Amino acid sequence: MNLFFILSTIMFIVNMLLASVIIFIERKDASATWAWILILFFIPFLGFIFYLFLGQNLSKKRLFDLEVYRKIGIEGLIAAQIKEIKNVEYKFETITTKKYRDLIYMHLINNDALLTNGNEVNIFTDGRKKFDSLLEDIRQAKSFIHIQYYIVRNDGLGKQIIDTLVEKAKEGVKVRVLYDDLGSRKLRRRDFAELVGAGGEVGVFFPSKLALINLRLNYRNHRKLVNIDGQIGYIGGFNVGDEYLGLSEKFGYWRDTHLRIRGPAVDAIQARFILDWNHASKRYFINYDARYFPKKVSTGKAAMQIVSSGPDSEWEQVKNGYIYMIMSAKKSVYIQTPYFIPDQSLLDALRIAVLSGKDVRIMIPDKPDHPFIYWATLSHVGELLKTGAKVYIYENGFMHAKTIVIDETINSVGTANIDMRSFKLNFEVNAFIYDIETSIALARYFKEDMKYCTELTQELYDQRSKYIRFKESISRLLSPVL
Repeated sequence: MNLFFILSTIMFIVNMLLASVIIFIERKDASATWAWILILFFIPFLGFIFYLFLGQNLSKKRLFDLEVYRKIGIEGLIAAQIKEIKNVEYKFETITTKKYRDLIYMHLINNDALLTNGNEVNIFTDGRKKFDSLLEDIRQAKSFIHIQYYIVRNDGLGKQIIDTLVEKAKEGVKVRVLYDDLGSRKLRRRDFAELVGAGGEVGVFFPSKLALINLRLNYRNHRKLVNIDGQIGYIGGFNVGDEYLGLSEKFGYWRDTHLRIRGPAVDAIQARFILDWNHASKRYFINYDARYFPKKVSTGKAAMQIVSSGPDSEWEQVKNGYIYMIMSAKKSVYIQTPYFIPDQSLLDALRIAVLSGKDVRIMIPDKPDHPFIYWATLSHVGELLKTGAKVYIYENGFMHAKTIVIDETINSVGTANIDMRSFKLNFEVNAFIYDIETSIALARYFKEDMKYCTELTQELYDQRSKYIRFKESISRLLSPVL
């Protein structure tokens, strides 16, 4: 009996055992199950390695200590708001929030996403303007600065931000920085040595326990949040790095969407940061302090909910919000996303919207940052073209915005892409905004971006080569695990 036969037999048995685990124990959804079985049997050895890093389910137990909600009183406010909305006693401050009562209630009861009113919203679509604003807000900080990003680069922009944080720490401002271990894999602790020496604190989400190996490769904290003095919050798609300023030769101009918020929604951003920080940084645990939740100063009118999702969540809350929004559309649905790999439920919602006469427009980039995801994206938008949806390929750099605008009335901006990774695997956070003014502005940006797009018509799509069709087919099969 030769060695090859022995190894083949062992690999076959291992594959059978893994397939049994996937089918009978982990109980993934059918599409993900078939995708992993195909991978295990067509590329046995590598498939086994991929599964170890990408296929394991994360426990549904709560990863985050919600004690902060109780201490700041949000838990009581949530319970009261649920009761009032359920009993039709809640006094909605705008026609828009009253109209979307059921969506608000869904986020509130399933995600503890308190509805807040009177928020001021500034929109950034350009990286330089966003980071100029952020740096100025950091320089004006008096009490504390909480920063959380999926990617932090040790490059020009990254060093500029860190140097500014060092200056504030030396002034006595409490500085905390949280980043994801995989997203910021080139970052080192020594890059923050001066900040830590000045009294700053640094946390790493799901750090690797082994050099160059992270068994939680598939579950990453994709959130981008900033809270300054409890008065100013940032949320959106920009990470920290020179490419987000449009300085990358590969991507060129970086088109993204980020929000600067003043008002009571900043408390929800703060609570989210503290939950993530306390999970990641046991050494520098944040205990409740009233200074982290000061009385707000805002002249805005926007109502919003800060909605989180992750692999520990019982429901795919951001995706459910998207589906509700799409199904509620009366006139239009505008979506900007770098990746478009919806599951069947979201795809059906968009298909129904188009077939019922809604103006559905989807904007995606013209270049891939992840090839398999790009070809899977083309495959899925191609399917929507058949129904009459309009698809635009952005050609003025890289489209990274994660926005959806319904009827120019409500919108969502945040970190979640239109893909199964954002809906099921990554830790994400979105602002769901019930405000006509903000929605009209986002719709206007969408229409301006159309000037830099080529419309992907059915005729153009049908002209793609057999090689591209082959890549689309393979990528679509792998969609559930991308």
